[in-house]
Amino acid sequence: MKKEKLIIIGASGHAKVIIDIVEKQDKYELLGLIESNPNLEKKVLGYGILGDESILSESIYNDVYLFIAIGDNWIRHLVKDKISTLNPFIKFATLIHPSAQIAKGVKIGDGVCIMAGAIVNSDSSIENFTIINTKASMDHDGYLGAFASLAPNATTGGNVSIGNFTSVGISATIKHGVQIGAHGVIGGGALVLKNFEDNQVIYGVPATAIRSRIMGEKYL
Repeated sequence: MKKEKLIIIGASGHAKVIIDIVEKQDKYELLGLIESNPNLEKKVLGYGILGDESILSESIYNDVYLFIAIGDNWIRHLVKDKISTLNPFIKFATLIHPSAQIAKGVKIGDGVCIMAGAIVNSDSSIENFTIINTKASMDHDGYLGAFASLAPNATTGGNVSIGNFTSVGISATIKHGVQIGAHGVIGGGALVLKNFEDNQVIYGVPATAIRSRIMGEKYL
């Protein structure tokens, strides 16, 4: 069967993980990578740099799928908007590692990455351009908003809702039924036992809101 063509946006360590998923999923033919300040002699796991985002305005890329391999949720959003403005015909791939476990009734949007060992349980909804990282787990009836992310080994109980752009840190745990607002950051190892509103930086065991943050504030 003929494979669809794919280009990765980004050339960092995160892109290396994405390349591995692409190769193991064996659904796409990877043409190469794009970065903002391209080094055309650079190779990432054997794949070359094609140029910067501006090349995507050419009509030859209308039928090529893209994946945005950028870990920062807000920057990923900005890059997506830029690309869609350059070429409104661009399509975005969803990549799922073969070792990930996706249960019955799960809904997954466009531009999503679900990494090795991740678990998404029944009737959960994963919105566009999210990241579910290595060994992260979302239990039944969960909701992960657009451009949000679960870091490696993050765990949520059932019926947890996480708002758009919120980042859940490495090995953080969120109790069942908790609702987290948009544009938040949950620190690594936090134990979240109650709801939190938008724009909060949350740390600790049990987790508390340390301060508010502005939309797009850097956290990685």
